[in-house]
Amino acid sequence: MESVRQSKVSKLLQKELAEIFRANSKSMFDGAFITVTVVRISTDLSSAKVYISIMATKDVNEVYKIVTEKKILIRKMLGNLIGKQVRIIPELSFFIDDSYDYAEKINALFNKPI
Repeated sequence: MESVRQSKVSKLLQKELAEIFRANSKSMFDGAFITVTVVRISTDLSSAKVYISIMATKDVNEVYKIVTEKKILIRKMLGNLIGKQVRIIPELSFFIDDSYDYAEKINALFNKPI
């Protein structure tokens, strides 16, 4: 069970990271559409697991590789945005959220004729 503080910081990180990905889509991420689906933050607020969904690209793994290579720059940009609101800018770990693809596969199985 996450605390109220964890929940607030998670929502703040999700909102600001989404804005970073939106604003820098063309320049940093080859025009890919990246959404932040979930942010899970540790109890001491020092590290965050960021689950992202990558769309509008041919190679999802290539965009994911770019995101992980630029995580220091992303953290710095995040620090500029939320530095006055939190004491520690958390270390970011990015993961691909494939729940949408999984849901599509399940939906296709339900719609398949018997």
